[in-house]
Amino acid sequence: MTGAAGMIGRKLTAKLVADGALSNNAITRMTLADVVAPPQPSGFDGAVSCIAADLEDPKIAAQLIATRPDVVFHLAAIVSGEAEQDFEKGYRINLDATRALLEAIRIAHQAEGYFPRVVFASSIAVVGAPFPHPIPDDFHTTPLTSYGTQKAICELLLSDYSRRGFLDAIGIRLPTICIRPGAPNKAASGFFSNILREPLVGQPAVLPVPDTIRHWHASPRSAVGFMMRAASMDLSPLGARRNLSMPGLSATVAEQIEALRRVAGEKAVGLIRREPNEMITRMCEGWPTGFDASRAIALGFSAETSFDDIIRVHIEDELDGQA
Repeated sequence: MTGAAGMIGRKLTAKLVADGALSNNAITRMTLADVVAPPQPSGFDGAVSCIAADLEDPKIAAQLIATRPDVVFHLAAIVSGEAEQDFEKGYRINLDATRALLEAIRIAHQAEGYFPRVVFASSIAVVGAPFPHPIPDDFHTTPLTSYGTQKAICELLLSDYSRRGFLDAIGIRLPTICIRPGAPNKAASGFFSNILREPLVGQPAVLPVPDTIRHWHASPRSAVGFMMRAASMDLSPLGARRNLSMPGLSATVAEQIEALRRVAGEKAVGLIRREPNEMITRMCEGWPTGFDASRAIALGFSAETSFDDIIRVHIEDELDGQA
């Protein structure tokens, strides 16, 4: 698993451990890699290797593949805001590192028939305005950010490497994950989580966009479910269309705030401070507002259907059920 120290990586690791995949030998060995060493799951020192690995170094990909893992979760990336601010770093991490990983697999395949499942964390940022609502799975990819462009190129690589028989891949187009736990990150979409996460614990939050901004969301719990499903399902129904838009919830910022009011009360809502940011607003106006995820749903993927549920998931998973 690359990007294993990130939020989804940590939660996916915890899910694998909690489900007994290691203790019952469904998984005999797991390698967790990130630019900083991921935390070691307790009790599995012999079965889990946690390593600091900078994917900007092309030699790292071959080292990670040397153990011939059956499943590769490729989660490593820099987020949208950072990829926009640092053009070269975005392409090095989000594109070049992915290509290096796929190449390491191809070389191993040609040498000895190695053929792993690759689950790639893509993004709804691969599409850009103007678009219909909801957006179908086969809508053309015309991203309006460098991050989205990098993910779209990687989606094409996944499809081609799968078509050539080097690996068996699926690209998971993640909705914006909300509510993200922990401190705010550099994602331009971070405010979607901030305006809920901070007020739930009595802290102020800044809203940089109008209440009318609409976007597509799913919880971290759903994101982990997407990854687990993608790792275990039969991929033959995908055919050549290897990339799937995941289920989620289309909601405006105003609807988010009303859900917060219903779950946590007026006092929590009063902690949201409006500070308009034209750059972030312009970016949001080019983001997708909702998807027709019927193809993914038919293949067994699922997510929340209300923002009240997304908030309650956060309270259950991050606040010990208390808010």
